[in-house]
Amino acid sequence: MGKAITFETFTKVDLRVGTIIEVNDFPKARHPAYQLTIDFGDLGIKKSSAQITTLYTKDDLLNRQIIAVVNFPKKQIANFMSECLVLGAVKAKDVVLLSPEHQVKNGTVVS
Repeated sequence: MGKAITFETFTKVDLRVGTIIEVNDFPKARHPAYQLTIDFGDLGIKKSSAQITTLYTKDDLLNRQIIAVVNFPKKQIANFMSECLVLGAVKAKDVVLLSPEHQVKNGTVVS
C-alpha cells in the first residue's frame, strides 16, 4: 500500500470523465503512444499522450469515455503538450483504461 494521504489532499485532485474525440499516432514519443484529444464538456477540450498502444487500437479509443486528472500542469512530451493524465491500471506492462460503467456527461466529477 502507498503512503497515506488526508481526505483534504485527495479532494485537490480533479478527476473528470471525458470522451476521446480524436486519436493520432505519436511517432516522436520515446515509448509507443497515442496522442488523444478528449472532450471534458464545460471544461473544454484537452490533449494527452497515453502509452496504451498494446491493448487498444485507435478505433477502440474513439468515442470511449475515460477518467483523467485534469488539474496537473501541462507537460511537454517530445513535441506535444499533454494537458491531463488519463488513468489506467497496470496489468503486467500494459495499461488498462479506467472508465465509467455507464455513459455520463463529459466533465462529470469522479469522487
